[in-house]
Amino acid sequence: MRGPIAPPQVPLSVSRGEAFVDLVQDSAERLERRWPQLSAVDFVVREVPVTLRDSGGARSDPDGLDVFDFEGESVPLGRYVAAHGDAPDRIVIYRRPVEIRTKTRDERALLVHEVVVEQVAELLGLAPESVDPRYGQD
Repeated sequence: MRGPIAPPQVPLSVSRGEAFVDLVQDSAERLERRWPQLSAVDFVVREVPVTLRDSGGARSDPDGLDVFDFEGESVPLGRYVAAHGDAPDRIVIYRRPVEIRTKTRDERALLVHEVVVEQVAELLGLAPESVDPRYGQD
């Protein structure tokens, strides 16, 4: 048989990256129903956080989404980046660190939602349980 196994609209043709973006969007939409102000927040998926420094020690990532100094700390799963200039508030979720910590799609969806809730809580200055009362419950 030649050609694709499934048509593009069937989930078999969705890449792991696209499936991960869908999980983040689902989580963001779920929270946005409770917190309408999240509609102004950009939810971004990046592969991994990296430490990017030029020879002078300055950040070399212009939007600062991937720049970390995490010496001795665990690799972050997500990050809140406050609005600056014309850039809106952003919540960044790092795909590979989340995928490494999960085995199934359901585990991944749960961890993605927990990370999104934690970052939204930081943005709003609230406890994660206030952002989503089901936070931390399996």
